[in-house]
Amino acid sequence: MEKMKRKKVNHDLFLIGAGVLVCLLTFYGFDSNDEAPALLDKKDLALLEPAKNEGAKFSGDPLLSSEEKAFTNAEWITYGREIPTADSLLYLAHPAPIFRKEFKSKGEISKATLYITSAGYYKGSINGEAIGKNVLDPAWTDYSKRTYYTAYEITQQLKEGSNCLGVILGNGFYNPLPLRKWGRRNLRTDLTVGKPTFIAQLVVAYKNGETDTINTDNTWKYTYGPIQKNSVYLGTVYDAKQEIENWNQPGFNDASWSKAIPDKGPGGKLQQAFFPPVQVTQTITPVAITNPEKGTYVIDMGVNFTGTYKIKLSGKVGDTINFRFGERIYDDGTLNPMTTVIGQIKKKGIGGPGAPEIAWQTDSYIVGKESPSWFEPEFTYHVYRYMEVKGLEKAPAVSDVHGLLMHTHVSEAGEFNSSSELLNSIQEITRRSFVTNLISVQSDCAAREKFGYGGDLNATSESYINNYDMQDIYKKTVYDWIDAMKDSSFVDTAPFAGVAYCGISWESAYLTTQYYIYLYYNDVAFVKELYSKNKEWMDKVARIHPEGLVNNGLSDHESLEPVPVQLTGTAHYLQCAEIMETFAKVMGDKENELKYAALAEHLRELIKNEFWDKAVTKKINRQTLFSTLLYHNIIPKEELGAAKDSLQKALKNGPSAHFNTGIFGTKYILEAASKNLSPEVVFDVVNSKAFPGWGFMVDNGATTLWETWKESDNTFSNNHPMFGSVSEWFYRWLGGIRPDPEHPGFKKFVLAPSTPEGLEFVNTKYNSPYGSIVSNWKKLSANSYEYSIEIPKGTTAKISLALDASQKITVLKEGVQLKSKKRKALKTGNFDLEEGQYAIIVSPKA
Repeated sequence: MEKMKRKKVNHDLFLIGAGVLVCLLTFYGFDSNDEAPALLDKKDLALLEPAKNEGAKFSGDPLLSSEEKAFTNAEWITYGREIPTADSLLYLAHPAPIFRKEFKSKGEISKATLYITSAGYYKGSINGEAIGKNVLDPAWTDYSKRTYYTAYEITQQLKEGSNCLGVILGNGFYNPLPLRKWGRRNLRTDLTVGKPTFIAQLVVAYKNGETDTINTDNTWKYTYGPIQKNSVYLGTVYDAKQEIENWNQPGFNDASWSKAIPDKGPGGKLQQAFFPPVQVTQTITPVAITNPEKGTYVIDMGVNFTGTYKIKLSGKVGDTINFRFGERIYDDGTLNPMTTVIGQIKKKGIGGPGAPEIAWQTDSYIVGKESPSWFEPEFTYHVYRYMEVKGLEKAPAVSDVHGLLMHTHVSEAGEFNSSSELLNSIQEITRRSFVTNLISVQSDCAAREKFGYGGDLNATSESYINNYDMQDIYKKTVYDWIDAMKDSSFVDTAPFAGVAYCGISWESAYLTTQYYIYLYYNDVAFVKELYSKNKEWMDKVARIHPEGLVNNGLSDHESLEPVPVQLTGTAHYLQCAEIMETFAKVMGDKENELKYAALAEHLRELIKNEFWDKAVTKKINRQTLFSTLLYHNIIPKEELGAAKDSLQKALKNGPSAHFNTGIFGTKYILEAASKNLSPEVVFDVVNSKAFPGWGFMVDNGATTLWETWKESDNTFSNNHPMFGSVSEWFYRWLGGIRPDPEHPGFKKFVLAPSTPEGLEFVNTKYNSPYGSIVSNWKKLSANSYEYSIEIPKGTTAKISLALDASQKITVLKEGVQLKSKKRKALKTGNFDLEEGQYAIIVSPKA
């Protein structure tokens, strides 16, 4: 724990240096980035279990063809209170509206289906019982373009006779506070915003063949409930004195409530959600509760994560209990919330009228007549390891606090572990960083910004895919980019959040994400659907960069040495040209296949001329330089030796002979150094605790990846996935499982495991579209290894094993040695194997 502590920032010194800090933050701002009812499948409304995430797999824009049928005669409805016009007034209490609708069932029910969504967030109930397991629903989108709805099968929750539907509305990203992030970015200007509103339809089918439909309209009633404030960034204020008992139960007297107000809605298409929902996936038990100051308790959850909590609270009626959250504590044990401050708002005046001086994550609970009672905040999520509580008379018991980890509930796709506890820890904190930055968008940090930055997608999407089934959530991501992009400029995030300076290396995630969906899942239909849009996008890039060389935007973010955007930006343009060449081939579009091939060759020559043929005299990160050239196949074959030597020298000259690369260079050097030098070289870096590196993070107490190689206790996030490209390396090089671009979707694939000195075993598994691929190996002796391999039915693996003249190879399929004819092909270590389970022994010759 000591390594997690940092000295408390002197407040006076902080104010004295405010001018300098504002400049730094301004620059940094630009530089960052019980059984429940089941969901219904889009096509046949078959019963699904949400926790299993067995959503429908289909391609194309998921606009439900029977949309009108699903919401026939249903109206968007909202409440009467208007949104203040003055920014400062938005920070005052504005209680969340609660809606109810009673109805009667008319007989024995065959099936009851509820369709529901909102602009903002909603929480639904039937007869006081929660509908579904989803939280933070619906997924964040540009609501003026599209809004995703959910269909729930709630047959078992309906009662004979009277029933009551209840809905609470939260603000979410549709009615955000006007926080001036970095002193200038106001989400109320940057996003499509409005008053929270929702639409719902309940279809009740009876066994006698009759059907009832309950729609949202002005017969619904509403009032305001105990949630006094709710911000997706700052948190929630809950006044238990305002609780209305049994408001969502049948028989409640709502005569004093108001009629719901019909609304035009946010404007976007209603589409059924086809991707996994956000759910609470794990309950975390605190490891310690301390009392560093009188009246202050700090709860250590043991790990840094994204979510909320459930806590048992006691007090006198009217007492206020306040919560703050952070990733760190100071040396005196008090909370350090500074690395999760919203938008770097850390002094008076930065956040705009009415904003807090320091925009830390907070919640408040006002005690009601029931004490003790359990509190669980709604419509917000925090990033924290430590939770500070003030206002309690005594410390809470560990059993009275539950951390609730939440994320888009993607299913597991990969497993990795090894004999190195350090590598296992790196994998653990990387995976935790991945899921805790997946709240319907893949964010760069889930506290300070929560935005879906394209650069992080470009750096880590393959790592995500190796670990989780990302097909559907990444398709949702691509649609977000379609809704976000402009005709003549690049944007940085999807949904668009007002940030637009990073350039092609960020917006190209629109295209690269499509490619990885194609490469890993063979989703050809998705390629065909978006091919026309992709050509239009490439035309836009050509207009913005007519000479080809990319000359503006953000480069290798957080590199320890400078990297010109001409290098990484043009490399991403080259990657896009190659992707479009592939897509044109898929489409049978020979003309454009040749066009994009020529463009790729032109861009390759531009980069070669600028960064290989000429001597680079300006200060530059040579690790990023040479790994970019090698990763993107820019070096001519006859000059590869020189490039390899240059990369070796650059690596040797790095701090501790480690990587000093940034967001893109790290992905590139992991691959380029493994392929062109040796996986041993990379393993020596990754398996080290020296600075800079992943082992250094782990050794200094990190439970999620840092935004920077150097630990931060104030400015930089301690939960940032961009250096998670290392997890891809675990699968590609230690396990050796790689997709074959010529056979997307793992119909054929590569198995080329590496056995670096210092590792005794590696176990790797990847769930491909055809089934599980297993690649395990263990060291038997100094020159002997056993490989255990599983190849799914209907697929072929291209095996590549390190084999020298002193070794022999024996292959057994399900315990039977392969016939002599087949064995002849094994002598090189490079051969194909069909479906089945194999044991391969590489051992010294007799």
